[in-house]
Parts: sequence; structure tokens; C-alpha cells
Amino acid sequence: MDKLELRRHCLARRESLIPPEVTGASDAVVRRLADWPVVRMSTTIMTYMAFRNELDLSGLFDLLPEVNWVIPRTEDDMRLTLHPYVPGRLVRHRFGMWEPDPTLPVIPPEQVELVLVPGVAFDRRGGRLGLGGGCYDRFLPRTPAVRVGITYDFCLLDVLPAHGHDQRMDWVVTPTQTLRCPRRD
Repeated sequence: MDKLELRRHCLARRESLIPPEVTGASDAVVRRLADWPVVRMSTTIMTYMAFRNELDLSGLFDLLPEVNWVIPRTEDDMRLTLHPYVPGRLVRHRFGMWEPDPTLPVIPPEQVELVLVPGVAFDRRGGRLGLGGGCYDRFLPRTPAVRVGITYDFCLLDVLPAHGHDQRMDWVVTPTQTLRCPRRD
């Protein structure tokens, strides 16, 4: 399958999940991440606010309150800017996801140590298939952070089609696995 077909297939599967399935898988990933030394050693972590049945990592905010949590804001030009996570200071983006209030301070990408990256699908080499806007592919080269793809087990594929601009992950975490990916060059 090409990227468009894979995206449609994985999104349809993800969007067919019922709320208890999403909650159960999200809780499993949150527990896995909260206990993982790579997360425990990081002081500034970028995560995302779940959207369209993505795995919801918001449980980490309460489990790891000592972390400086950062979340992205999608600008009109599809560029990501980073802001601190502040409960009660989230606004709806025109695409429907929650993101930080634009009046919050901007966090430089260089300050982030770990990025928890959403995706439609990932492969075992660290390849990522996103929604198609290229936001993370443009953002990730701007940060030295360790990259961790977050996905359901059924969206962890053996191989995804890749282009030169596609950014790879260092790790992929699912509800049942923590997978180290081959080194990025």
C-alpha cells in the first residue's frame, strides 16, 4: 500500500475503537511511559493532546508532576510552536484538537529533551506516518530531543514507505511494547 492507503486503513481502524478500548490502551501506554527510565530522566518533555482516538497521554501530567510538560500549537503555516502545558489554558484549534493558549510563553525547541510523537502509524525502523500536514517532519530537525513514537499495537507495521524529508523515531512505544529503533543518520 502507498502512504495514502495506509493512512486511510490505519485511521479507519483507530477511529473504529470504542471509548473503553481507547482508555485501556491509553492507560497501558501511560503506565509504560511513567515507569520507563528514558522518561524518568527527562526534565522537559513535549507531548500532545489526544485527537481523533489517538492514545491519550494526559495521565502523565499527574503521574509525573515534576516534569516541565510542553505541548505544541499548530500555527496557520502548519509550523509547530511550543508552550508550557497549563491546565485551563487550552484552546480549540480550527482542526478540533486542544492546544495551548497562544499568549503562553514560547519554549525553544532546544530545551526539549524528549518528544512524545503522535502518528497514524509507525514502523519498526522508526518510520512515521502522520496525518499528512508535515508539521512534525518540519519540527523534529529543530530539536535535539529523543524521539518517541506513540501508537497502538495494530498501527506498528513492519515497513512504511518513506521519503527523504520523513523524520524517524529513536523509539516506538505501544500498549505492549517499547521498541528501540535503528540509529538515525
